[in-house]
Amino acid sequence: MSQAATAVEETQEQAKTSARNVEFSEVSDTNARGQAGSIDILLDMDVPITVTIGQTEIPVRRLLQLTQGSVIKLDKPIDEPLDLYLSGSKFATGSVVVVDGCFAIKIKSIIGLDNTEENNKN
Repeated sequence: MSQAATAVEETQEQAKTSARNVEFSEVSDTNARGQAGSIDILLDMDVPITVTIGQTEIPVRRLLQLTQGSVIKLDKPIDEPLDLYLSGSKFATGSVVVVDGCFAIKIKSIIGLDNTEENNKN
């Protein structure tokens, strides 16, 4: 390879790796919340809630032996409140009730609320 070709390649490599200064423009914080009413779209969204009545661990051998009618003992007493989770984070506790022939959960307490009216309604 000629000396001229080598010099051109080195110049191209330097151009690829050279750093440039960037100037950022100022942004004013006149409407940090966005357009008025933009949160309204979130208020009608459905979010999945998970309710756990208890947990247990069993060996795989026992798991493979389970059949219809098998009973799995959980780690919580029957009178303990259930845990409600939103995206993996516990946000409330409750108890099982029946509404129109279906299981439902009655909220007993919401995590983070201290002695509020919602917390005391049983």
